[in-house]
Amino acid sequence: MCLTSSLYIVWRSATHVVIAHRDCRSKYESPVQGEHKNNRRILSRSLLLQRTKNMSASTAKVSKKELNSNHDGADETSEKEQQEAIEHIDEVQNEIDRLNEQASEEILKVEQKYNKLRQPFFQKRSELIAKIPNFWVTTFVNHPQVSALLGEEDEEALHYLTRVEVTEFEDIKSGYRIDFYFDENPYFENKVLSKEFHLNESGDPSSKSTEIKWKSGKDLTKRSSQTQNKAGRKRQHEEPESFFTWFTDHSDAGADELGEVIKDDIWPNPLQYYLVPDMDEEEGEGDEDDDEEGLEDIDEEGDEDDGEEEEEEDEGDDGEDDAEDD
Repeated sequence: MCLTSSLYIVWRSATHVVIAHRDCRSKYESPVQGEHKNNRRILSRSLLLQRTKNMSASTAKVSKKELNSNHDGADETSEKEQQEAIEHIDEVQNEIDRLNEQASEEILKVEQKYNKLRQPFFQKRSELIAKIPNFWVTTFVNHPQVSALLGEEDEEALHYLTRVEVTEFEDIKSGYRIDFYFDENPYFENKVLSKEFHLNESGDPSSKSTEIKWKSGKDLTKRSSQTQNKAGRKRQHEEPESFFTWFTDHSDAGADELGEVIKDDIWPNPLQYYLVPDMDEEEGEGDEDDDEEGLEDIDEEGDEDDGEEEEEEDEGDDGEDDAEDD
């Protein structure tokens, strides 16, 4: 993979380069992970030596069995060549690993540089977004993964969302923070809700977030609603988990899909989701066009019927005239 491709991948997701680019693995390794990696190398070398010994023993056994077949010399040479090739492959692989680690360090430096250069543009974009009412709630509703987490009351609460910011820590490999800024609203007292993701010293991911100070009776994480089924009978229906439940969920910080979607997909270019056309409106326009075409077809059929009736009347009049002449 060329450096340009690597930089693009890093720009999209600095903390997930390890997934798309194996060369970047070392930049997310903690000291403990590095030690584990060294231990794996030592184990690999031990297995290699053991395999070499086993191959030598096997060669000796085969040689004894084939002393009378005059092939022992050729077999011994073949086994030795294989052992030497395996040892050389291991040496070459170590050089490849060393270059991969070096590339990871260089890519991290470049990403840190451009992350700083992007900040003024992010700030300018936030100022412009603030001039558009309901920009962020529209963006979230139009995003297929985020919208699946939104209930009606979630959408109502997100109408008070005025700004979203994603901040990657200076040491990018250590994590990031997402901030949500709200106007005064009837749901909670907080002006800012935040969630942070960290990679601790042991290499394990963790997260923490703002405690939401819900107003009386407005806790959206404990809601349920009454819905009416087709038969007209009421039943208790549990809505999907609230979007705001995400702030209290720290069970698996290493696989937080919503955080990754906001950071890697929405934040780089939220405008693409804000501008997604409303499918309901498009369907409505399509229905109107179909109705208009249907009316045109009916008018044309009506005109044809009128023409046929006029022809029949003319023929009838002609027949009467002929009868009178007779």
